[in-house]
Amino acid sequence: MSEEIKSYCNEELGPLPTKTPELPKNVMDMFSLKGKVASVSGSSAGIGYAVAEAFAQAGANICLWYNSHPADDKAEYLSKTYGIKSKAYKCNISDPEDVEKVIKQQEEDFGTIDVFVANAGVAWTEGPEINVKGYDSWNNIINTDLNGVYYCAHNIGPIFKKNGKGSFIITSSMSGSIVNIPQLQAAYNAAKAACTHLTKSLAVEWAPFARVNSVSPGYISTDISEFVEKAMKAKWWQLTPLGREADPRELVATYLLLASDASTYTTGANLAVDGGYTIV
Repeated sequence: MSEEIKSYCNEELGPLPTKTPELPKNVMDMFSLKGKVASVSGSSAGIGYAVAEAFAQAGANICLWYNSHPADDKAEYLSKTYGIKSKAYKCNISDPEDVEKVIKQQEEDFGTIDVFVANAGVAWTEGPEINVKGYDSWNNIINTDLNGVYYCAHNIGPIFKKNGKGSFIITSSMSGSIVNIPQLQAAYNAAKAACTHLTKSLAVEWAPFARVNSVSPGYISTDISEFVEKAMKAKWWQLTPLGREADPRELVATYLLLASDASTYTTGANLAVDGGYTIV
């Protein structure tokens, strides 16, 4: 790296990391999140809640996010069951001012944020794009699945920079790498492709102080896919080498890896957890 680039990075982002971090000698300890604070958007159910509970099991204090489905009871459950601190926050992820307010409140309540999972998202249910009337459906997908991720990044980045460390994990999708069939969901695919590339772009920008990675789930058995007819799901299973949808808990180890000190040399990665769908 040239001295000019180093000088620019030092000026704009802070000194480049040059030392290997001190790591636990036991590999199991590398996966511990004890004493860390993790914030997981879209965590009142589905993938988000499964990840939040896994992080609590690993010792992290948890900030849950919800919009239409309150999660205060789940925060209380996590606290009592795993002996950690947890609190739920209502937020409209597509409102940048609301996102900024919630992240500031979380930092105030917990003292810091070490891990952030930008997970909130919605599915495309409109079918072929050409048949859609107006632009509301497109805007809803982009505002929630892409802009919401950016709003979270924009507000957590300065906290990570101030602390000199952090792990930002984006829930993308295999739909950001391939085009699913037989369902037609151009808007969703476009949003998730942008999330995957945003991951790589932020990984470069934030390298001096934080790691940025994404997880690309395949077909997961959650409420977000309840609208899909059984015939469509049968086609999914046929095209997935493992022949089924996943339980959300089958994703959580990947998030734990990226959140923990077990992945201190991993940034800009997009890890597919899709039953093999994208390899064929």
